[in-house]
Amino acid sequence: MRVDDFFVDDVSSAIDGALDFDLLDRLRAAPLREHSDLEAAIALAQLLDEQFVQFGTDSSRTITDSGSREAMRTLRALTSRLEVPFTPPFRDFPSFKAYWGSHGGYRNWAARRSMVSELFGPLHDELELREEAAFRGDLVVPISPRKVTEWPAVDTEIAELRRHFHTARTPQDYRNVGNDAIAVLEALSEAAYDRARHLFDGEGEPAIAQTKNRLARIVEVDCQVDGGPELVRHARTTIDLAQAVKHNPAGSRMQAGIAADAVIQLTHMIRRIQEPD
Repeated sequence: MRVDDFFVDDVSSAIDGALDFDLLDRLRAAPLREHSDLEAAIALAQLLDEQFVQFGTDSSRTITDSGSREAMRTLRALTSRLEVPFTPPFRDFPSFKAYWGSHGGYRNWAARRSMVSELFGPLHDELELREEAAFRGDLVVPISPRKVTEWPAVDTEIAELRRHFHTARTPQDYRNVGNDAIAVLEALSEAAYDRARHLFDGEGEPAIAQTKNRLARIVEVDCQVDGGPELVRHARTTIDLAQAVKHNPAGSRMQAGIAADAVIQLTHMIRRIQEPD
């Protein structure tokens, strides 16, 4: 969910400014089907942080006094359901003005910014920690003590895969999860392949995008233990799963999750083969 989602497209039809009061009402009443309370709280906290800073420094803001009140009510409802501490000393723009007048903020913009930061900073931190935990919980977590591969490009792509899977809701979203899975495999193909070790005499080096050839060769060469051929087949099957999700116009969360889990597992399997824990 994004900050822009809290505003209506047609300002002329809005009751009070551009803020979507109907959305705020629905969020206070119950979790939305299309967005989790956590997603909504993160976006709303960002919106209110920005708006209170603007109001406290140059009096500009996008939302009205009543909008600030309804938005703060909604954020308190969301944090209450999430069991995240949030006890603001003001409830809207007018009460914030009264608050800063009695707490050293009169003619002091820096003090007002600090007041907003002291309120929203810890909230942002806690919500982000919850979000990171939710991302990890959606997909498989490696059993290896090494929770990241330490290949920067690979870890970045895995983080994006987790983030996109967490917010995926439609067949198009799940197809994009397949694209992310392929991006992980290509980053792995580049990071783990060593031309000097994995390219045999007389061969031409396969392109990075030829993940099936490159990753199968990595496993074949580097896994000198019983079960090596089975692991080669596992690598090829994982790539096929990711490709199937990428090209499926009617993808599902189950299919996308299985493929994403398999890609993450393959990535850490190859890391373990190359550098045993």
